Amino acid sequence: MKGTALHRKNSSRTRDFARSQREEPTRAEALFWHAVRSRRFAGLKFKRQMAIGPFIADFCCFEHKLIVELDGEPHETLEARTRDAVRTAFLKREGYRVLRFPNERVLGNLEFVLREIASVLGLVGLPSSDPALPGHLLLRGEKE
Repeated sequence: MKGTALHRKNSSRTRDFARSQREEPTRAEALFWHAVRSRRFAGLKFKRQMAIGPFIADFCCFEHKLIVELDGEPHETLEARTRDAVRTAFLKREGYRVLRFPNERVLGNLEFVLREIASVLGLVGLPSSDPALPGHLLLRGEKE
């Protein structure tokens, strides 16, 4: 890649760290994952804690080259915001769209987050938290 020392290949260290991150999700990550796993959200396949080049994306939908990042307190420092900007620039160069949401937004209004994602992807039939409506987040037969 021109002008950057970042490599596109995933290192074993990055993959191992991503694997360990999957074992201990934050509350916001666990809530978001419950809503999108197994194609629950608009039939899209999301993967969590995916190594992409030298970075780890919280959630990735390869079909739409979309990355969803959930940011908590560790992302609030100037140093962390600078690292996040470098990571976002790399991912955009790789053709990904990156959406960021604070953990508080996910925990307080998951439906808003899902609607934002649906809007960015131009999906028809936005998700709903009402089980009687099409697009409800739970699979058929699953209890709330």
